[in-house]
Amino acid sequence: MLLAFLAHDPLAGTLMLLALLWLAAKVGGELALRLGLPVVTGELAAGLVLTALHRVWPLLPDVGASPAAELLGSLGVVVLMFAVGLESTVPQMLKVGAASLRVAVVGVVAPMAAGLAGAWLLLPKGTPFVVDLFIGACLCATSIGISAQVLREKGAAGSLEGRVIVGAAVVDDVLGLLVLVAVTGMVSGGAGAPSGLGLAGTLGLALGFLLLALTLGRQATPRLFRLASRFRGEQILLPLALGFAFLLAWLGSLAGLASIVGAYAAGLILEPAHIEDLERREDHTLEELVRPLVTVLSPLFFVLMGAKVDPVALLSPSTLAFAGVLAVLGVAGKFVAGFAGGRGLRSAVVGWGMVPRGEVGLIFVAAGAQLRLDGVPLLSASVQAGIIGALLLTTVAGPVGLGWALGPRKP
Repeated sequence: MLLAFLAHDPLAGTLMLLALLWLAAKVGGELALRLGLPVVTGELAAGLVLTALHRVWPLLPDVGASPAAELLGSLGVVVLMFAVGLESTVPQMLKVGAASLRVAVVGVVAPMAAGLAGAWLLLPKGTPFVVDLFIGACLCATSIGISAQVLREKGAAGSLEGRVIVGAAVVDDVLGLLVLVAVTGMVSGGAGAPSGLGLAGTLGLALGFLLLALTLGRQATPRLFRLASRFRGEQILLPLALGFAFLLAWLGSLAGLASIVGAYAAGLILEPAHIEDLERREDHTLEELVRPLVTVLSPLFFVLMGAKVDPVALLSPSTLAFAGVLAVLGVAGKFVAGFAGGRGLRSAVVGWGMVPRGEVGLIFVAAGAQLRLDGVPLLSASVQAGIIGALLLTTVAGPVGLGWALGPRKP
């Protein structure tokens, strides 16, 4: 009777799916917090449990294979990347300083090289080189949100190391997205090994899109939002900002880039000075207005990512070993970056602050899960499970190591 009702009313199935996703995300996140872990680990685990329960009790929806869940999760990650972009501005990116730039560059190159070498050694011979390269790309990401929370809890957010970590993470986001764009472009072109000309073209397209977005966009947005401030209706800022973000995400996809690149660029472009009239009128900043949307939509993405992991593949000894090796290489690569900051910095603090991958690494995996090379999925179920397992381990290790390096909270 239940299945007949759901077939008669498709909306009912989506409502049940949403209820299941949100409840699972909140329960998983709460359990993670009680265990002293980042919330994102609990949300991933909740998705994994949902898939396992579906195997045992098929009446539960298959979240990982649901088109509705895929749509909602994709929307959540676009909104999340828009919010990440809002946390920085173009001038701030240009002022992060030499220390942050050095940490960011080493923090991308070292873990990517380590991941590439690890994948080449551990995966079967004959695996396309671009698969190894993509695994390395997943390890170069950094999630500043987790480290920022630890810095705040320890009273070190305003320290020299804290500012360097945040500045390096801003540059790291851009470099990581460029790496993702380059690898995605190689796969889309059917490249089993990197082509210098194709790689240069893909990077040129990415840089060209970002350059146009950050120059023409910065010139156009003040006029656009100044015009919008004349509207007499209420609650103008959030719909207009989201429309702008989705438009750039769409334009980015038309240019052959991931939609998250356009959403991130939209967040960078919308500087406080451009929208201060609307923010003053509505008595809220744009970040405050977007935050509830991120709270509601981003957990759907993380639960979905967990639900796409095959529990059997994840728990196999070979996959666990693969995840463990990748995690060790990922931690080592980011920790080395802390020593690139120069004198006067606590290298261990900076290094541990760059370790967590969190949502950024999962976004990379989500992009790879949709790619196909010669008609075959780029990432097999076991490889995808191993990468997610490694990202989970680094997400846990990062805040633990950072808390240890910072020591007791400063008065």
